[in-house]
Amino acid sequence: MSTWIANLPLRHKFILLSVVALLMAGAPSALVLSESVSNLQGLREEAKGLAPSQAVLRLIRLMQEHRGLSVATASSQIAQGNFDLSARTENQASSLQQTASSMEEMSAAVSHNTASAQHANQLALQAAAEAARSGENFAQVIDKMSAIQHSARQIAEINAVIDGIAFQTNILALNAAVEAARAGDQGRGFAVVAGEVRALAQRSAQAAREIKTLINTSSESVEAGYALASETGASIERLVSQVQQVSKLMSEIASGSEQQHLGITQVNQAVSQLDQTTQQNAALVEESSAAASSLRDQAQQLLRTVGQFRLA
Repeated sequence: MSTWIANLPLRHKFILLSVVALLMAGAPSALVLSESVSNLQGLREEAKGLAPSQAVLRLIRLMQEHRGLSVATASSQIAQGNFDLSARTENQASSLQQTASSMEEMSAAVSHNTASAQHANQLALQAAAEAARSGENFAQVIDKMSAIQHSARQIAEINAVIDGIAFQTNILALNAAVEAARAGDQGRGFAVVAGEVRALAQRSAQAAREIKTLINTSSESVEAGYALASETGASIERLVSQVQQVSKLMSEIASGSEQQHLGITQVNQAVSQLDQTTQQNAALVEESSAAASSLRDQAQQLLRTVGQFRLA
C-alpha cells in the first residue's frame, strides 16, 4: 500500500492528503467527495506553484478552518439547546415551586383535619364512656324498680292475710254476740266486747280494702314504669352500641388522617428535593450554556485568526 502511494504523482498525493486531512478534521464523507471533485481541483492548481511544505501548511489551514467551522456550529447548537433547556428547566422549577406551595397548603389542611378528627375521636370516646355509665346507672334503676314491684306483691299478699283475719274476726264477733244473747244478763258485758271487736274487725277490713286498692294502683304504676324503664334501658344499650361504633369509625378516620398527613409530608419532602435538584440542574445548564457560548466565541476567534493567516 505504501509503495503504491509513493509511486503516485505529486498532484494525486496532494489530493489524497487533502481528503485524509478533511476526514481527520471531522468532515462528512459526502462533503469530502464534493470537495475532492470541485474545491480540491482549484486547490491542486493553486498547489502547483507551491513548495511541498507550503502545500502542507495550506492543508493545515483548511483543516483548521473546517474544524473551527464545525466547532462554531456545534457550539452554537449546544448553546441554543442549553438555552432552550434552561428555559424549560426554569419553567419546571417554577411549576415545582407552585406544586410545593400547594402541597404545603394541603399538608396544613390535612394537619388541621387530623387534629379535628383526633378531637372528635376524644369526644366520641367520652360520649361512649358517658353512655356506658348511663346504661349501668339505668340498669340499677331497673333493678330497683323490679325490687319495688316484688315488695308491692309481698305487701299485697300480707294485706290479703290481714283482710282474711278481719273477716274471721268479724265472724267470731258475730258468734260471740249470739252466745251473749243466749246467756242473758250474764252475757251482756261479753256482748259489748264482741260488738267492739266486730267494729274493729270491720274497720280493719275497710282499711285492708283501701290498702289493697292503693297497692293495686301502685303495682300498676310500678309495672308501667318497669316496662318503660326496660324499653329505655334497651334504647340506651342500642345508643351505647352506636356511640361505640361511631367512636371506632372516628378512630379509623383519625388514623387514616394521620397516615394521609405522613404521606403528604413525604410527598412534600420529595417535591422539595426535586425542586432543589431542578434548581441545581438549572444552575448547571446555565454554566454549560456559558461554557458553550465561550467555546463559540473562541471558535469564531480561531476562524478570524486563521482567516488572517496567509502563505508567503
